[in-house]
Amino acid sequence: MKILLTLFAMIIFSTSANAQDYSKEESSNKEIITKAFENWHNGTGNFFDLLNDDMHWEITGSTPYSKVYTSKQQFLDEVIIPLNKKFKVKVKPTVRNIFADKDMVIALWDGDAVALDDKPYHSSYSWYMKMKNGKITEVVAFLDGIEFSDIMKRIKVN
Repeated sequence: MKILLTLFAMIIFSTSANAQDYSKEESSNKEIITKAFENWHNGTGNFFDLLNDDMHWEITGSTPYSKVYTSKQQFLDEVIIPLNKKFKVKVKPTVRNIFADKDMVIALWDGDAVALDDKPYHSSYSWYMKMKNGKITEVVAFLDGIEFSDIMKRIKVN
């Protein structure tokens, strides 16, 4: 009986410790993402600095950009840099909410900008970001594919 009680206590302590570890991780990851969005919104930081070099970023949907990008550099080169070149006023994020569950952080946000042709750009995003050691390792990104495809096609830059 004493052995069973000891085992039971070990299981309870282990489960409690794991829950506390996850709680700390969730809180830390949520804080990292929240701060990165705040800095981006205020023009004082680059959100994409959080990307791990070998991360995977998936854009869902059926746009020409909907695929899995297998590195930070590929994603920046094929999506972020070309998109930013099309703006007179860069995207400014407004976060609706951020949720955390273990190593996953979900951000629901809106992005507003002004294109080089003076037309407004407005898109809503939902990013599911897997975190490890304070860096983003995987993302599944949902966005307004029509708005995104339109600006990518409409504005021609070198």
